[in-house]
Amino acid sequence: MTATLTNTTIATEYEAVIGLEVHCQLSTNTKIFSNSSTQFGQPPNTNVDPICLGLPGTLPVLNQKVLEYAVKAGLALNCQIAPYSKFDRKQYFYPDLPKNYQISQYDLPIAEHGWLEIELLDEQEQPIRKRIGITRLHMEEDAGKLVHAGSDRLSGSSYSLVDFNRAGVPLAEIVSEPDLRSGQEAAEYAQELRRILRYLGVCDGNMQEGSLRCDVNISVRPVGTEKFGTKVEIKNMNSFSAIQKAIDFEIARQVQALRDGEKLIQETRLWDEASQQTFTMRVKEGSSDYRYFPEPDLGPIEVSQSQRQAWLAELPELPAQKRHRYESELGLSAYDTRVLTDERTTAEYFEAVVAAGANPKQAANWIMGDITAYIKTEKRTLVDIPLTPAGLAELIGLIENGTISSKIAKDILPELLVNGGSPQALVEKKGLVQMSDTGELEKLIDQVLAAHPEELAQYRAGKTKLQGFFVGQMMKKTGGRADPKLTNQLLQKKLNA
Repeated sequence: MTATLTNTTIATEYEAVIGLEVHCQLSTNTKIFSNSSTQFGQPPNTNVDPICLGLPGTLPVLNQKVLEYAVKAGLALNCQIAPYSKFDRKQYFYPDLPKNYQISQYDLPIAEHGWLEIELLDEQEQPIRKRIGITRLHMEEDAGKLVHAGSDRLSGSSYSLVDFNRAGVPLAEIVSEPDLRSGQEAAEYAQELRRILRYLGVCDGNMQEGSLRCDVNISVRPVGTEKFGTKVEIKNMNSFSAIQKAIDFEIARQVQALRDGEKLIQETRLWDEASQQTFTMRVKEGSSDYRYFPEPDLGPIEVSQSQRQAWLAELPELPAQKRHRYESELGLSAYDTRVLTDERTTAEYFEAVVAAGANPKQAANWIMGDITAYIKTEKRTLVDIPLTPAGLAELIGLIENGTISSKIAKDILPELLVNGGSPQALVEKKGLVQMSDTGELEKLIDQVLAAHPEELAQYRAGKTKLQGFFVGQMMKKTGGRADPKLTNQLLQKKLNA
């Protein structure tokens, strides 16, 4: 199906209209309306209590941290924070919903009318920026989890078990405007949203644990038309690559159907990673009637202006702000800024290295290169490695002032990453100070040339690439301590004599 369509054909004839609904688990220690733990991975039905199980006679009480985290998330997403909002009952029956209704927010959510900025890089690695609108952010409780077990020839399972550990876990549902136009944009939106929430510390964003779950709404329409096409929902995207691939597949599927004269139906589909395609989960005949009404057991929520300002003052500098600042003030490339700001800990480590006096570009290169490779291999983080930001700044300084070469710095880096300490002291202890004495280097060059007469003759016969060979011999002879720039200058002068 998709092979008959090219991306160019799709882009010139049809336009995709995409919106995301993202459920973010707020990182509170206890549930939204009770004191049960929210810790992931506990034995089934151990993080439960009468309130989250919906037992008769129980009353919910709003967790103050949930409100704080929701408001902070709304502020970070440039939303208008409602001075007055409320909770509502959303009625539906499902085996893992103990009360047969969910406490959510309907017509008066805590935050509305916001936006976030996504950034894509073009072929020249220049940033392309676009604002994506945020329709609303509201608080709600999560449902439990069904585990299908046993074996059945037809359905695949003969019975289901229910785990209520997740019931009552606090969620913020964030709904975007239909401003996205491609799978790439949607994946970047989801990643930027995750970065913001992780910077705030309000959600860990671990998709493999269900802390961040994405539903995609997608339709296509002929280019130039205003009316939306028939909407299809793709549920439970569990990775950013799945979001992009599922959307790209669905765009091609819908466009091909329209070109073939087929009628699209409003339905919910799932993404199958194995076959790399979506498939029908259920057909929607119409919008569901959840019979919302105000939650009678919870009072209204009022956020004062002073409280809003206090929480606003606690927000950190966010990823997009850091990217702009690194480019304008530190002169870094768009690619470098994206890598450095992806995690808050990386950005803070980088800034501490620069504050200690290091050249920003050199600091970025060391962090993104050798140090990132080390922490990935050793499964560590920048927070717990012994090499401090001041230590890395000192190492970069030793290279720039000619005390050591880059090669020597790379040689001693593993020891610094394991043991920490002063790079200057380690260099002196190992006798690795760079050789920069012209007379001493010239004597050693004469010895190297005398030891390789055949290569010298070949060089002087026109095989000038052999200069690299002689540089290598000098580094070998000096244990990497020879000043590379000075060595190259002296060597070239003697080779061409």
